[in-house]
Amino acid sequence: MKIKWNLKRACGLVFGIFLMAAALPKQVMAADYWPEAPEVDAQSAIVMEQSTGTVIYDKNITEKQYPASITKIMTVLVALENAELNQVVTFSNEAIDNTEGSGIARDYGEQMTLEQCLYAIMLESANECAYAVAEEVGGSVEGFVDMMNAKAKELGCVNTHFANPHGLPDENHYTCAYDMALITQAAYNNETFRIITGTARYTIPPTNKHDEATYLNNHNELLVSRKFNYVYPYCVGGKTGYTDDARYTLVTISEKDGMTLICVVMRTEVPHQWEDSIALFDYAFDNFQLFNVAENETSYNAMEKTSTGSLNTNKAFVDIDRNASIVLPKTAEFSDASSSIVYDSSDKDVAGTIEYRYADRVVGKADIVRTGVQIQGFVFDNEKMNEETESVEEQNSVIRIHPWVIVLAVLGVVALVVIGFVIKYFVDNIYIIRHNREVRKQRKDLFGSGKRIRKKHKRRRRR
Repeated sequence: MKIKWNLKRACGLVFGIFLMAAALPKQVMAADYWPEAPEVDAQSAIVMEQSTGTVIYDKNITEKQYPASITKIMTVLVALENAELNQVVTFSNEAIDNTEGSGIARDYGEQMTLEQCLYAIMLESANECAYAVAEEVGGSVEGFVDMMNAKAKELGCVNTHFANPHGLPDENHYTCAYDMALITQAAYNNETFRIITGTARYTIPPTNKHDEATYLNNHNELLVSRKFNYVYPYCVGGKTGYTDDARYTLVTISEKDGMTLICVVMRTEVPHQWEDSIALFDYAFDNFQLFNVAENETSYNAMEKTSTGSLNTNKAFVDIDRNASIVLPKTAEFSDASSSIVYDSSDKDVAGTIEYRYADRVVGKADIVRTGVQIQGFVFDNEKMNEETESVEEQNSVIRIHPWVIVLAVLGVVALVVIGFVIKYFVDNIYIIRHNREVRKQRKDLFGSGKRIRKKHKRRRRR
């Protein structure tokens, strides 16, 4: 039986995380001040910072609501992740007959590219296009809806169930403000989605059923003014929604000062969806800012240059994700946030995550990532390793030790310890030993001289 130890994992990674944990502050008392937010009309609302997932503002964010056409953000996300933009989408009879409300008047058998359909879905909220895309990407509407619900679960949604790809009324079709923020966060990470949602106007060229081009216009009033004067200068995209059951819903994304915010308002009335969103954006941009973790985590940065001693390298085994940030009020300092390390990542390149909290809120996280530092392995084995079957990496990283070698090593260590004690005892007492020997010699000489004198006297008396 042989015992194998992987030096790079067991030694390097553990040692690196130990240094990381030792360097981070154990407990920092966070201030409890959180800027006061404005009142909004929407029944549910949220503002989330896109890169960190920090919830800056919340109002009934997990309460079940009907989403209406903001559903289409998930529709577009699932389509982008599972199909190609140049795929041809053919409009079935069901796509035309089973949809109502907003649309772009497609005909039976009409064909468009997936890309053209996605623009129609996001800009004109075209229900027949959402239905046709679902059939093309999912094989059926039911199959596509299953993909939507699977994606919601993957993203960590807490109160969402989709029943269709367009958002038309259905009692089994619901979500919440928090979940819509998560879905939008994921969608905005997709470059094509960012381009589509931020487009003001788009033209679909003639198709097999339409000789004339079809012109699309974005209905997001914060992006493009149509009926009201609510254009927000930092708005970069979003999606509107309305049904009698859902009332007005709105998802909007805005960017300013390096911070990207997602605002969701649900169940409100015109023009409050625009006014509420602007008020919440202004509140968040005026009162909060991003802090880059790697640039501000001074205790960790100080550790980076610490020598690793016998491992003979000055480079850390792990490092903080250089793109990670946290969100704090502008009145706070980075050091006001408390931090702790959690180990719940399934990513093999992530050793752990630093979680930051402020005022009883999670304000951001930073992954602890492997740097790729390698430790030269040591191989102790009385058998030659088979070079044809074992890689060079295994030869450098695996120790093979027979049990009897361990026993002999232990006995050898014990013997060395004993010998060491003996030598130490001898060195410490060498002068005493020499002195005792001299005393015994002197006594012996004196005793011998006395004995010779007594014998001499006895011989004299006999005479």
